[in-house]
Amino acid sequence: MNLLRALAAVSSMTLLSRILGFVRDTVVARLFGAGLATDAFFVAFKIPNLLRRLFAEGAFSQAFVPTLAEYKNRHGPEATRDLIDNVTGLLTVILFFVTLLGVIAAPLIVYASAYGFIDEPAKFALTVKLLRITFPYILFISLVSLAGGILNTWSRFSVPAFTPVLLNVSLIAFALLGAPYFDPPITALAWGVFCGGVLQLAFQLPHLAKLKLLPRPRFNFKHAGVWRILKLMGPAVFGVSIAQISLLINTFFASFLVTGAVSWLYYADRLMEFPAGLLGAALGTILLPSLAKHYTDNSPEQYSQLLDWGLRLTFLLTLPAAVALALLGVPLVATLFHYGRFSELDVQMTRSALLAYSVGLSGLILVKVLAPGFYARQNIKTPVKIALVTLLATQLLNLALIAPLKHAGLALSIGLGACLNAGLLYRGLRSRGIYMPQPGWRVFLMKIALALYVMAIALWFSMGAETDWTIQRGWARFIHLAWMVPVGGVSYFGTLWLLGFRLKDFAKRSA
Repeated sequence: MNLLRALAAVSSMTLLSRILGFVRDTVVARLFGAGLATDAFFVAFKIPNLLRRLFAEGAFSQAFVPTLAEYKNRHGPEATRDLIDNVTGLLTVILFFVTLLGVIAAPLIVYASAYGFIDEPAKFALTVKLLRITFPYILFISLVSLAGGILNTWSRFSVPAFTPVLLNVSLIAFALLGAPYFDPPITALAWGVFCGGVLQLAFQLPHLAKLKLLPRPRFNFKHAGVWRILKLMGPAVFGVSIAQISLLINTFFASFLVTGAVSWLYYADRLMEFPAGLLGAALGTILLPSLAKHYTDNSPEQYSQLLDWGLRLTFLLTLPAAVALALLGVPLVATLFHYGRFSELDVQMTRSALLAYSVGLSGLILVKVLAPGFYARQNIKTPVKIALVTLLATQLLNLALIAPLKHAGLALSIGLGACLNAGLLYRGLRSRGIYMPQPGWRVFLMKIALALYVMAIALWFSMGAETDWTIQRGWARFIHLAWMVPVGGVSYFGTLWLLGFRLKDFAKRSA
């Protein structure tokens, strides 16, 4: 399989999900604005979403996929199905009790994650109510991640990439059609999360059945493969999800700031997550199975070349995204969210957080490429040590930046922490001889720098005055932004083409 084509397929599905995600956020911003109710919902949604990234898409996937790939390549179909069945059985039992505990202990969870809410009893009580509805999402989405790991190992990348679309469809439907029937109306969004988890799981099961890999839960707690996955999962919680832990701690800090700070960070994070999910998640998804296969086949040269390919694509695609987010903060926020109760102040505050986030965008995506370089080798300890250093550094930055920069300081600490994480992972791969850069990096980066300069000039002049974006009508903003996007794309990729870049140069076959 051509990995570039697989990346395009996964990214296109992710793009559809992200577009619907922006539609969802626009609907939420228009109906609910940025205030008490949205602060409560975003905290209630962030907690199970964090657990999803920590355990489902984070630690579990990074531990499960390499082990599954090893069983597929070395032990045959019967042993592979037995592994899947036993992992499913144990995971389901664990998730059931975690979900039950989360629903019961919701007040304590909110107390720990948004301590600042206790001074506002109504906000605290609403957050607890919403969390009890959204918490079962972790049960459904973890099983979705199990199914997605199986499908990705069999190179069925498009199905797991499309699955998140269903969550956005559920949230949009509940917001538009269900809000008037709930008291308070924001409760409709919580039920949208719950139903979205059910829909995603139901969508993937038929695709597993086609591969004759539909899990039949078993409970052999002595299964060697299951215990290997559990041992890898423990430390991997920190190694793959450090940015999400920092985001949760940031929510804790933000709960002490003015009302709306949590929402401003959320909307900025959503914009930053667009390229991060589109590129980082897609690259990590397609790299891990092939890296695991190269490691199993004892092919260190191909392993290193695949990492080099991933790093070049990361710089090629994330640097222009970071520059665009920094330059077009007001146009993006105003076009997507400046409707109804989302005020001009909300636009400016969200823009400042987005500018801070853009500093670390490349770092966030580089982590998605570099971490699999360790996890495919079933090396968990090294990324965990790096993650702990990064977590400590991020919180020190929080304490230093929150006073002068308020909520934007919290966003900046995430970005700087991600860059530190990526830098330490890169150094670890180089020092162990796992990754050896291919020739031509200096010229490659110089050409990208020139293309970025041309793109920045083109976007700056086509943007016009920032103040115009908050007073224009919605359709006028949309049209203006719609033609600016191709201007930026053509100026960047056109410059690269003139400098000798060709699409075929980035073709790569999977293992």
